[in-house]
Amino acid sequence: MNFGNPAAIFVSSFIIALSGALMPGPLLAVTIRHTTRQGFQAAPLLVLGHAILEAGLLCLLVFGLAEWLKGDAAITAIALLGAAMLLRMAVGMAKEVRTLRFEAGGGPAAGSAGAAPAGPGEVGARKWLRPVVDGIVASASNPYWSLWWATIGLGYMVLSRGQGWIGLAAFFAGHILADAAWYLFVGSAVSAGRGGFTDRMYRGVVGACAAFLGFFALSFGYMGFSRLLRLL
Repeated sequence: MNFGNPAAIFVSSFIIALSGALMPGPLLAVTIRHTTRQGFQAAPLLVLGHAILEAGLLCLLVFGLAEWLKGDAAITAIALLGAAMLLRMAVGMAKEVRTLRFEAGGGPAAGSAGAAPAGPGEVGARKWLRPVVDGIVASASNPYWSLWWATIGLGYMVLSRGQGWIGLAAFFAGHILADAAWYLFVGSAVSAGRGGFTDRMYRGVVGACAAFLGFFALSFGYMGFSRLLRLL
């Protein structure tokens, strides 16, 4: 394959990114959570949040962040911060489990009787904005995402940069389309089965996702503290 050709860069970037996207991670957990609540429409919004974060990181890498990301101190900080954010998400989801109700037409019913109802505009804004923000947070919370970009992603970016901005655009387009292909498939598969979800099944899915994120938080925290002890 001729990697001097932008088309070859696009195809190979798509395949490499897809192999990474297929591995379970925090973004998969929040994709399942949001699509069970909002339906398929949440999946492209989560991918949009993921794409915004990756586009920002690509810009930072192009303008010199690459060397900083390679250091042990940076990896340690990323792991510990990621663990904290993942744990916060896991605890929040776990707290919701007991009062959640699955409704085929939208999100879960509110469990707080004393809370003032939000206006239609506010509800609509939260409905569209929350998946985008969670797509950013779930991706940024995963230290392996940063490590991927500091190693495989960085190397591939350097290769693509030999073709100038066209090469970088081909690399990023192939990469993000692979993520979109996988998570839109997941969102479609989950939302297609919404009609058969009971409240118990819905709470079980959310509880499993919370446990999944908690496991990642503990794993990343262990990795961060282990590296921190070696640095001290």
